[in-house]
Amino acid sequence: MEIKETERVFSLENLIVLGTGNAMVTKCYNTCFALENEGGVLLVDAGGGNRILAQLEAAGIQTERIHHMIVTHEHCDHILGVVWMVRKIGTMIKNGKYEGEFRIYCHAGLIEPIKAMCGFTLQKKFTNLFDDKILLVPVDDGECQQMLGYAVTFFDIHSTKAKQYGFTLPLHSGKVLTCMGDEPYNPLCERYIKNSDWLLSEAFCLYEDRDRFKPYEKHHSTVKDACELATQLGVANLVLWHTEDKNYERRKELYTAEGRAYYKGNLLVPYDLEVISL
Repeated sequence: MEIKETERVFSLENLIVLGTGNAMVTKCYNTCFALENEGGVLLVDAGGGNRILAQLEAAGIQTERIHHMIVTHEHCDHILGVVWMVRKIGTMIKNGKYEGEFRIYCHAGLIEPIKAMCGFTLQKKFTNLFDDKILLVPVDDGECQQMLGYAVTFFDIHSTKAKQYGFTLPLHSGKVLTCMGDEPYNPLCERYIKNSDWLLSEAFCLYEDRDRFKPYEKHHSTVKDACELATQLGVANLVLWHTEDKNYERRKELYTAEGRAYYKGNLLVPYDLEVISL
């Protein structure tokens, strides 16, 4: 499925789904997405490799429109694609095809690992752009940063594994979008998530498949868990992703059917490269 950039209306806000799978998927890409409006594109995570470049191309996203990127945490299926974004944008900067700065937002503990990862794998002509045209911006729990016309508030999701930040932001429409990261809800985050108009949530597998995929051992949720949470917190629109892919072709049908038993709002289970109008 290929999405042409000219087919989207830039006066609206779009959530462009670049990947929907967990770390070990082969039938789709790792979960990452872009938020797009008339001002440009905000990229959130980059998956586990250079397929991020193919996904952006297939989605019709022009790289020169990406000036802000959020990296939620250090796991390979979220951070390794950052190297390829630095190389791609670095090449464009060197060739005079990219104007302005590329800003990468993450918690402070990721700054040096990202620089080291790029240092081991990229030429100095790219890494020399750090702190000049490519800026790594550390953010704290509760901190607000302005990007793409949005006031983005970051919050610590209190991960049981690697430190991870989610974020929430008011859309231009006045509705609130919240990204909860890729681990189950922690009540300490209630004030950021409750009554969100849009909630982006992981759902590792169906509840009926929990013995097969063992989501709780991996610190993940099932469709049932995510939908019960959205009901409890008054969420109007729920997007489920970061899933297994063993039955990818029927995932939308199966996940939606299970979710409907626990959530009566607008439930979306997108495939890679779908566009959601916010």
